[in-house]
Amino acid sequence: MNKLIIAIDGPSGVGKSTLGKVLARQFNLLFIDSGAVYRAIGLKTLQTNVSLTDNSAIAQLTRTAKIELAGDPDNLHIHLDGEDVTSQIRTPEVSRAASVVATIPEVRQAVVELLREMSRSQGVVMDGRDIGTKVFPDADVKLFIEASPDIRAERRWKEDLEKGRDVSLKYVQAELEERDRRDRERAATPLVKADDAVLIDTSQMSIADVVARVLEIIPSRR
Repeated sequence: MNKLIIAIDGPSGVGKSTLGKVLARQFNLLFIDSGAVYRAIGLKTLQTNVSLTDNSAIAQLTRTAKIELAGDPDNLHIHLDGEDVTSQIRTPEVSRAASVVATIPEVRQAVVELLREMSRSQGVVMDGRDIGTKVFPDADVKLFIEASPDIRAERRWKEDLEKGRDVSLKYVQAELEERDRRDRERAATPLVKADDAVLIDTSQMSIADVVARVLEIIPSRR
């Protein structure tokens, strides 16, 4: 199991990271949240005052940035150019910047190479939007996680409230709709289900139910 590669794809708010962390603990695998890497690039773009419309400059920032992940699945830290930016990359401003830079083809290619390098020496659980289609097209297990838009928005809204972000459910719904549009319409590796991925709709499932379903899937896919 130490070389097992599990790819988890799907839109925002479906529970990809929660599932990924559980599976990483279960099988003693490295957990990588690919979205955190794009958030780090979004943060660096804002820090350097590069315009979010300057694709070539952002691509260059991506190629020169030193991005590292450290810690266990429940205490994952991301470092950008030697600085721990774990909390900084979770702000609404950085989230919006990340969703923009993630549409740039050159940025996505650079991140794909970085993600592969991060997981070269061991098995990994990785979540994102193009893991099973681009990063690890030969992954042992490919999962595509979905949930209804209303359920996703409510989950994200409750998370925001717990973090002290005072926003309306309607605002969160609009944010998710815009993120979905960018993810599905971008030219570079848009969000799609890999042909050989197992689809799981978590709308009416607890995390325990989802994990139980995945544990049934893994032996048959290896």
